[in-house]
Amino acid sequence: MDIFLAVLPALFWGSIVLFNVKLGGGPYSQVLGTTFGALIFSVGIYIFVRPELSPVIFAVGIVSGLFWALGQINQLKSIDLMGVSLTMPISTGMQLVSTALFGVIVFNEWSTRTSIILGVLALVLIIAGAVLTSLPDRSGQSAESANLKKGIPILLLSTLGYLVYVVVARLFHVDGWAALFPQAIGMVLGGIILTFKHKPFNKYAIRNIIPGLIWAAGNMFLFISQPRVGVATSFSLSQMGIIVSTLGGIFILGEKKTKRQFVWIIIGIILIVVAGFMLGNAKA
Repeated sequence: MDIFLAVLPALFWGSIVLFNVKLGGGPYSQVLGTTFGALIFSVGIYIFVRPELSPVIFAVGIVSGLFWALGQINQLKSIDLMGVSLTMPISTGMQLVSTALFGVIVFNEWSTRTSIILGVLALVLIIAGAVLTSLPDRSGQSAESANLKKGIPILLLSTLGYLVYVVVARLFHVDGWAALFPQAIGMVLGGIILTFKHKPFNKYAIRNIIPGLIWAAGNMFLFISQPRVGVATSFSLSQMGIIVSTLGGIFILGEKKTKRQFVWIIIGIILIVVAGFMLGNAKA
């Protein structure tokens, strides 16, 4: 039962972008609707849990949420350009590498020889996995390669947003239930700031409230599972969302891949998932 709870964040988070694409509206309406969905869910959690909120927690939560919105909107822009099955493995790999390196440099997480070996091997696997998932077919597919070149800078900006979203809360020791509500407020503010010029307030924004509810539910189950299975295990299992999003892009959204590309994508996903478990153990 505990492991099942720990897998739910991956299932929920991995399906968010599939819902975003299916519900339509483009990245601006999608991110705005998602942030409002997260806020609605977080208000409900706050009413029932009643966590203590200090000015520091509130301020850090809002900053964290603002940068989440930056990360999410650029990830959705990349998906609009490259598709889910190409974007998500690369995006996940970038996030894992950036958070791992930040953890080593700032928090000295890899403090033993074993953790250093595991960590370095994990980074190598992540890079290899991201490269394999982005390989074009034998014909070269110049359009796909061109989209990849345009998408990588967007994903770098997305990774920066997600990195700050994670580390700013850790720097100030703000996590758990207390972070949910102020983070959601920051997400909505960020969503409005980043999208208002593009007139995102439409029916698609309302539809995309659903992915926001799903995202917040994944966050809740992560907090529930961490004390039961440990932070390292819950972190590792949460990375399995890449399987849901990548294969969902191919089989649910119908993104076209050649047989050769599909094989490389499967191998790349396996490498990234294994690396996620290795990073979880390195942190432990």
